[in-house]
This record gives sequence, C-alpha cells and structure tokens, in this order.
Amino acid sequence: MTTRRPRLSTLVLLPGWHDSGAEHWQSRWPVIHSDHARWMRVEQDDWQWPKRGDWMMQLDEALLADASLLDEPAVLVAHSLGCHLVAAWAAHSQHTARVKGAWLVAPPDLDNPDKLDSLPPQLHGWTRVPRQRLPFAAQVLASSDDPHSRVERAEHLAQDWGASFANLGPLGHVNAESGQGDWPDGWARLQGWLQT
Repeated sequence: MTTRRPRLSTLVLLPGWHDSGAEHWQSRWPVIHSDHARWMRVEQDDWQWPKRGDWMMQLDEALLADASLLDEPAVLVAHSLGCHLVAAWAAHSQHTARVKGAWLVAPPDLDNPDKLDSLPPQLHGWTRVPRQRLPFAAQVLASSDDPHSRVERAEHLAQDWGASFANLGPLGHVNAESGQGDWPDGWARLQGWLQT
C-alpha cells in the first residue's frame, strides 16, 4: 500500500525594495527548505523605482499563472515593502481567493506624517497605505529596533489589516544586513503560524 504525501503549501515570496539578495532569508529558504513547500518568487521589473501599480500587476499575473491555486490557495511571505504590496494588491485585486494567508515581516512606516520629508523619493507613490482589513488570515512581525519603523507603528498596521502581531525583539530590519541569514527562528514561527 502506498502512502500519499500531503500536498505542499505554495509559499509566494514577495521581496521589498531593492529585492532580497542571496544571503537574505527569502532567498535562502527555498534552498534549505525545498522539500517543505512549493516555492514561487514574484520578480519585479524595476526593483530600484518601485511603481505600486506595476508591482500589484506582477503579483496578480504570478498568481493567475498557477491554476493549482484555485484549489489550494497560496500563502504570501512578504518582507518590507512587500508587506505594503500585499495590502495594496488585496484592496484592488479580484483574485484574492487564490491566497489563504499572508505572513508580513518588517513593514516599513510609509505614512508617518513626521517622517514624510525624509522618505526616499522612490517610495512617494506608496505613502497612501491601504489600511482596510485583509480578506485572508495574516500575521505582521516587527522588530523592536527596525530603523524603518517603530514597533508601535507596525502594530497599528497589524490592527488595521486585521492581522495578528508578533514583536520579534531587536532584529533590525530582519534581513541579511541585520545578521539574520537563514533565520531559523523565523522559519519555525512561520511553520507554527501555518499550523494554526
């Protein structure tokens, strides 16, 4: 008698501004956890000057290209600006049924009125942050010493998006530059969240 292997979840990686380099956990996880999920990475045409509408279209097209997501919706795994992509896409797309959840790590603070003058010009098109409740389960994870957002601001985003919230402690921007590398604690957290 043959035992059927359970179907693997599709995890869709959404990097932030400037993409996630080779040492970033978003690039490492598909390599070291290749047997634990089906992996998809949404590539953007312009990582340097991110146009929100273009990024949303790329996500829509990637999800529409995979017919299996009609029966087994994906989980979006976003970092930094990728978190805001999820919120913007969910507010406009007619294909949100292809997603069953979003795991949102280190969303930057883009609409703080006290910080708008110091926001890089490449991100000015993202300052109208959609704050409506996401149409699927979500969790926001934020670092207590992220240079791009105070943890309280990230927690407010989570509340607006209807997401659970986790304070990761002092992990910087939760990327390779802040020393996270393979980020095994993050992988364990994601697995725990997926099981709930």
